[in-house]
Amino acid sequence: MAHVNAEKSTPLSGRRVEAARNDKRILDAARAVFVTDPGAPIAAVAERAGVGISALYRRYASKEDLLRRLSAEGLRIYIAAVEDALADEGDPWIAFTEFMRRIVDADTHSLTLRLAGTFTPTEELYRDSQRAQELNVRLFERTKAAGAIRPDVEVGDISLLLEQLAAVRVASEERTRQLRHRYLALLLEALHAPPGSQLPGPPPSWEEIGQRWET
Repeated sequence: MAHVNAEKSTPLSGRRVEAARNDKRILDAARAVFVTDPGAPIAAVAERAGVGISALYRRYASKEDLLRRLSAEGLRIYIAAVEDALADEGDPWIAFTEFMRRIVDADTHSLTLRLAGTFTPTEELYRDSQRAQELNVRLFERTKAAGAIRPDVEVGDISLLLEQLAAVRVASEERTRQLRHRYLALLLEALHAPPGSQLPGPPPSWEEIGQRWET
């Protein structure tokens, strides 16, 4: 048993550490490049990451593979945030607002805004997306059951509201974050307040939201 534990605690080799570091550089660069311009060539990612194009292709066979990985990472971050919110057994509204702030800071919805429809998702991505939606429903319904969200708002509204916040972008990253949190505060007040009037039109359906990923 001691031998097994020692193996598990063995640090990554220098080569593996460097490979992981390069992969993070590539993903960070890909996010920055493709959120700015989804039509940019993959060579722009290699240049921004400071790696050779051959090194990039060793990890990702095509631009589509890289876009799928970016989307998978965004879903992973999102799912973890919803799971953490659901695990919080305190005040449902506080758990919901902390979840919203965490997602705004993670900026996962910029990927949706810029990448939806630009590549063909895999079955794994569809499964993860379905998992995220199931968790969305659970968190939203728990918060709504506590009387913390106005009754004419539905779970699909939250996805599009988060996309609206992701669309706020100025030259400074810090200023972008400040503005997003400013408008998030307004949105949370509107969600939490009793309705003065009924919202016009039906909320977006899951089908409408998902259709945008079809190429």
